[in-house]
Amino acid sequence: MKSLTIEFAGDLHYLEEGFIILSAKGVRLRLFLDISRLVFGTWRGMPTGIDRVELAYAQYWLKHDPERVSFLLRGKVGAFVAVPQKLVRELILALEARRLGGLGWQDSSKVSASIARAAITRLSFGRGMREVANMLSAEKDIAYLLVSHMGADRPAPIAALRSKGAKFVPLVHDLIPVAYPEYASPDGVKRHMQRIEAFVGLADGIITNSSTTAGDLSHFLPQGPRRPDIVTALLGVDQCSTDMNFPIPSDAYFVCIGTLEPRKNHLLLLNTWRVLAERLGPDTPKLILIGRRGWENENVLDMLERCQALAGLVREYPNLPDSAVARLLQGARALLFPSFTEGYGLPLAEALALGVPAICSDLPALREVGGDVPEYLDPLDGLGWRHLILSFMEEDSPVRAAQMRRMKRWEQPNWENHFSIVDPWLRQLARASNGVTTHRFQNTPSATATRPASTASTAPGS
Repeated sequence: MKSLTIEFAGDLHYLEEGFIILSAKGVRLRLFLDISRLVFGTWRGMPTGIDRVELAYAQYWLKHDPERVSFLLRGKVGAFVAVPQKLVRELILALEARRLGGLGWQDSSKVSASIARAAITRLSFGRGMREVANMLSAEKDIAYLLVSHMGADRPAPIAALRSKGAKFVPLVHDLIPVAYPEYASPDGVKRHMQRIEAFVGLADGIITNSSTTAGDLSHFLPQGPRRPDIVTALLGVDQCSTDMNFPIPSDAYFVCIGTLEPRKNHLLLLNTWRVLAERLGPDTPKLILIGRRGWENENVLDMLERCQALAGLVREYPNLPDSAVARLLQGARALLFPSFTEGYGLPLAEALALGVPAICSDLPALREVGGDVPEYLDPLDGLGWRHLILSFMEEDSPVRAAQMRRMKRWEQPNWENHFSIVDPWLRQLARASNGVTTHRFQNTPSATATRPASTASTAPGS
């Protein structure tokens, strides 16, 4: 394949198959952004929380500094390959159309799958390996960003990048499978421990989504010069329009967002709704569950499928675009978020951004996102949850009205603020590695997060 050489402003640039390689003189830091989760996750349905983070990172650098970012893809075996920006832009457009909804969003699923197949075909034939090697040899300062955890349990390709001079910077979302192995499969616990070992052993710097995650991670990090710098930046909330044509219940209802898995504690809500149905009859509010069915959740699935008391009261939506989710949230009496543990709590941020009140588990990560706005409860306090739900049902609920007033002073996390922390920190990381004296960012928390003591000691309410 022929290469085109361009020279301007004294810096040499190489254009090859849509890749731009800048000399170290031209750009201080080259970013390798791993988009493997976006590509291989195209067939899973709507982008999940971690998918959205990878999507936001790709969008940010394509918009603000496209010459500085290159996109990498890897499979279960083999090395990284580079993916042309044109292909990445097309994938992002299709995924965004799918996420936001509106006319033709089902067709965008087919488009994104077609683009993902093209990227995977490149990987299968090793197309793009040479471009990665060229950039590693041509540029002095390179950071490999892994913001999805994907592949970190197989760290050999990451170690190979570092051996060529690239710095490894992962974004750690949570340590839940390690800290709470009861909520993961044995294989999931093993894989996540392998990821943590890779982060600890190979990372030159680490981004965390909350002080809770940073505190949990700090237990695993070595002391001394090998300890990587940690920066914490809250994740942004994606803006979207509302599908006003999406049907919502005519009576009072509540919304819960999240995969149906044990740690999300849907069982508390279903047991609460069964009691409400017995006591309120036709006046029982509806419960909307937004999220796919997960794993090891037989009790929840049995109630959804076989509990006659819940028939007509609970409805599942496994695969909705954001515009429909926004419509359901905006009509709800509150978001219900009864998780046993969280690393961040994106549904809470999304609800508050839409002006929707929330009833949440009293968890450090959720307090970090929601501040003093939501109502907080122990995730095992069934009686407390029932009382608050009954209170929020009322049209003139004083508790709900008080939360709406508190919400006026809540500050919404956004991606611009996130990258205003992360981007200069990455540049600082490059300068520090070149022997330039720098100061640590003061985003690393001083306290670590632990399980709420009440989770182990409080019995469920009736």
